[in-house]
Amino acid sequence: MFKQNLHTHSLHCDGNDTVEEMVQEAISKNFDVLGFSGHGYCSIDDYSMPFDEMEKYIQDVRRVKEKYKDQISVYLGIEQDVLGMRFEKNDPFDYIIGSVHFAEVADQFIAVDMDKKTTEKIVELCGDFLTFAKVYYDEVKKIANMDEVDIVGHIDLLTKFNEDESFICFDDPEYLGLAKECIDALIAADKIFEVNTGAIARGYRKTPYPQKLLLEYINQKGGKILLNSDCHNRFKLDCGYKESLDLIKNCGFKSMMEFNGKKFISKDLEEFGC
Repeated sequence: MFKQNLHTHSLHCDGNDTVEEMVQEAISKNFDVLGFSGHGYCSIDDYSMPFDEMEKYIQDVRRVKEKYKDQISVYLGIEQDVLGMRFEKNDPFDYIIGSVHFAEVADQFIAVDMDKKTTEKIVELCGDFLTFAKVYYDEVKKIANMDEVDIVGHIDLLTKFNEDESFICFDDPEYLGLAKECIDALIAADKIFEVNTGAIARGYRKTPYPQKLLLEYINQKGGKILLNSDCHNRFKLDCGYKESLDLIKNCGFKSMMEFNGKKFISKDLEEFGC
């Protein structure tokens, strides 16, 4: 069985553990592949890596890649915010995750995943959740034009505090229309969508991103996926993997993407373990 995570944070940004501690934990949990994805520099946040830290991060990952090469495949990635610094494809990173963490509302940038109170503030400033959703998905659509990006991170992050549907019903036709239009653009650009369990690990949700209706739509439209934990705590490295694999199967997927160090290849879903 094959086990992989390509969305991993460490002490170099907002993670809780060193790169080496994370690798050691991945080995103990029988991972075949561990990819690091530190937050690339973004001037409007306080958790992304400044330039000097980024170089330390790159060297740290390269060091453990060599040290543990006989036990696990370690890859060097980066999580690039749409509003942050852009990176060259394969220089020096093996892959790039493209994400949106902020919405520009009333001439200010506000984090969409901070807490429920902040989400309420964004909705108030926008006038309603649908206007917020349009602002957010318009930003995510920009990833389609970023040739360097391989993976779309947590595509419906704006719903982090909506699992109880207190902001909007997930089957709202207008909301689904905005999300699906974004998904269509990303599929046309051959981007890979991650099924992200990070909010489960941190106690905010019981289900991964994207929500089931969107995951079903990605399958219907022939989109590609992979499973990531967006890990910030090594003890949660495979949190929600079993349940997410069941969800992926129930949504009709037959395969997911594997990264082999040079490219992403399709792998039969039955070959993935948890």
